[in-house]
Amino acid sequence: MFALRYPLILASGSPRRKQLMTDAGFSFTIETRPTDELFPENMPVNEVAEYLACQKAGQFRADLSNRIILCADTVVILANQILNKPQNEADAQRMLRLLSGQTHRVRTGVAILAPDRDGEPQLQSFTDETTVQFATLTDDEITYYIRECKPFDKAGSYGAQDFIGLVGIERLDGSFYTVMGLPTHQVYQVLKQYSQ
Repeated sequence: MFALRYPLILASGSPRRKQLMTDAGFSFTIETRPTDELFPENMPVNEVAEYLACQKAGQFRADLSNRIILCADTVVILANQILNKPQNEADAQRMLRLLSGQTHRVRTGVAILAPDRDGEPQLQSFTDETTVQFATLTDDEITYYIRECKPFDKAGSYGAQDFIGLVGIERLDGSFYTVMGLPTHQVYQVLKQYSQ
């Protein structure tokens, strides 16, 4: 494992991203800043996750100092429509019924803000995509999942590592960790550029 030349900040309150970065061997602190997760209505859905990650990173540009800021955003896309975090239980049920028996895409955008060799803020961003095939879910399974796991902080109303992922995901094309919220294989390679 390499050592970074600057302290690493994970700008996310997601416990999944925290766990993935810990498991990947990184030392970091968490610092989040309020960001409106809004995007232009006419923006292509494939660009949204990376755009939102860059918006989050932009909150740190003015006082970056000698730090590396890692931001991410995950969107679930079904038939060219983004399924955001559910607003309530009924919304979560609606989304999971839409996903049931269907193939959808999960895109996680990442933005890494760090000083360049001259100390100026440098932003790198990228997106990784995984295609997910869901089994047909029963209403009982959906109700149980929402009651037990309360997926109200998750895009598309589900976590791949939760009950619904364990029993519902039939096939993945891409990285499982991208579905969890962070393409760790790509993050690792980009952060290598900032090793001592």
